[in-house]
Amino acid sequence: MVKRARAAAAPVETLEAGEAASNVAEYSVSEISGALKRTVEDRFGHVRVRGEVSGYRGPHSSGHAYFALKDERARLEAVVWRTTFAKLAFKPEEGLEVVATGRLTTFPGSSKYQIVVEDMQPAGAGALMALLNERRLKLEAEGLFAPDRKRPLPFMPRVVGVVTSPTGAVIRDIRHRIADRFPLHVLVWPVRVQGETCGEEVAAAIDGFNAIEPGGPLPRPDVLIVARGGGSLEDLWGFNDEAVVRAAARSAIPLISAVGHETDWTLIDHAADRRAPTPTGAAEMAVPVRADLVAALAALDARSAAAVSRTLQAERRAVANLARALPSPGLLLSLPRRRLDEAETALGRALRFYAGERRRMLGEAGALLSPARLESAIRDRRADLRHAEGGMAHALGAALARQRHRLERLDAALRPHVVSARSDRARLRLAQAGERMDRAFRDLAERRKVALAGAWRVAASLDPRQVLERGYAIVRGADNTPITRADDLPPGTAFELEFARGHRRAAVALGTEGEAPRPAKAPRRRGATAPAGDQGDLF
Repeated sequence: MVKRARAAAAPVETLEAGEAASNVAEYSVSEISGALKRTVEDRFGHVRVRGEVSGYRGPHSSGHAYFALKDERARLEAVVWRTTFAKLAFKPEEGLEVVATGRLTTFPGSSKYQIVVEDMQPAGAGALMALLNERRLKLEAEGLFAPDRKRPLPFMPRVVGVVTSPTGAVIRDIRHRIADRFPLHVLVWPVRVQGETCGEEVAAAIDGFNAIEPGGPLPRPDVLIVARGGGSLEDLWGFNDEAVVRAAARSAIPLISAVGHETDWTLIDHAADRRAPTPTGAAEMAVPVRADLVAALAALDARSAAAVSRTLQAERRAVANLARALPSPGLLLSLPRRRLDEAETALGRALRFYAGERRRMLGEAGALLSPARLESAIRDRRADLRHAEGGMAHALGAALARQRHRLERLDAALRPHVVSARSDRARLRLAQAGERMDRAFRDLAERRKVALAGAWRVAASLDPRQVLERGYAIVRGADNTPITRADDLPPGTAFELEFARGHRRAAVALGTEGEAPRPAKAPRRRGATAPAGDQGDLF
C-alpha cells in the first residue's frame, strides 16, 4: 500500500500526452493515514512494552500524561489519558524502567505512532527496590523519619483505632490480644491492604481518625495501629506509598506500624512512632496487661499499708517517749496553786487596810462638816461681799465723774462761734489740699505716660511676631506648649509650626542620623520655671 501511495503521489506533469494512464489506485493523505491507523490498531490491539520512562514532566494541565519509552536502540511515544492516570498504582517517574500495557495507535497529525497506556508496573523487583530506595531517601531528606519526631505511646489508652482489612485474620488477632490483656474500646477503619487503591485508603483512614473531634459522639482514638499480614514486596507496596508515609508523619495521634512479618520493612515503619514486628505485637505495645497492673497496684497498696503502719508505730513510740519526759499534772499545778493561796492571803490583808484608810478619811471629812465651821465660813463670805460692794460703788462714782467732765468739754467745743471758726480753717485747708492733689495727679500722670511709652517700646522690641517676620518659626506641641529642644521631638511626634502669617501642622518622620530615637519627654508647662533671659511680666 505504501508503494501504491507513492505512485499516486507522482507528479502529473511527467505523463506524456497520449501516454496510457496508470491503473494504480490513488489515495488522499487522510485516507492513507486512516488505513495505517486501522492496520496498526488491528495488529497491535493489546501489547506489553518494557522500557525506560523518558521525557516525563508530570501530568499536563488537561490531566493527560505524555512521555516516551526507550531502550538502547529505539524510542516509543506514550500517552496516559486522564481517567487512566488517576487509576495507576505506579505513577511514571523519569528514568524508571516499567512494563506498560496498552494498545498501539497512530497520530495522523504528525505521522507518528504511540502506545496508549492502560496499566503500568515497575519492571521487576530490582526496579521496585530502586524506586523504594529513591523514595526513602527523598522522604528522609525532608525529615519525616527523624527520631526527634517520634512521640511516646500513651500508657493506658481508652480507645484504640485500627486501620486494616475488616475480614482478615489480622483484626481478629488484634482484638483477641487486646481483650486478653486489657479490654477496651476498639475502632476499626476498614481499608484494602493490597491493590491499586490501598495507599489512598490507608492515608484517608489515618487522616479520618485524626479528624475526629474529642468529646464528640464518636470517641477519638488515643493510639492508632496500621496493620497487615505478611506478603511479597508487591503485596506490601501500598504501604510504601508517599501519601501513606506523609499521613503517618503528620498524624497527631501516636501511630504503631504493624505491616508484614518481622523481616518485612515498609516506608510507613520509618514514619510511624513505633514499629511492631507483627499485628499481635502491635496490640501488646498499645495496651498494658490488666492483670499485671492489678498485681502491681495490690503490691503498692500492701507496701503503702505497711509503710503507714510502721510510721504510726514510730509516731506512737515518739509520743510515749515525750510523755515520759513531761512532768505530772500535780507537779505542773503546784506552783500556780501556791501563788493563788498567797494572793488570797495578801488580798484579805489589803482589803482590811483599805477599809481602815477609807474609814479614817471619812472621819476627817465629817469633822470638817460641823455647823460651827459652816457658820464661820458663811460669815467670812458675807464680809468679802460687803467689801466688794464698797469698792464697786466707789469705782462707779469715779467713772460717772469722768464721763460728766468729758461731756462738759464736748458741750463747750460745740458752741456756734467755735464751730464757725473751725469750719473756715478746715475749708481753707481743704482747698489747699485739693490744689496739691491736682498738681500731684498731673505729675503722676506724666510720669506714668513716660513709663508706659518706654515699656511699650520694650514690648514692641520683644514681640515674637517681630522675630517671626525675620524668618523664624515657633514649634508647639500637642497641648500648645512651645518646644525648644530637638530631644522633645522623637520620630512619630505631631507638632505645630507658627509662622509670621499662618500655622502648619507636621510630624517627625525620621530621627537624627546616627542616633537612636528616644522617647518623647513631657514639654515644660507654661507655669514651670522660666528659662534664663525670661523678661517676666512688663506691667
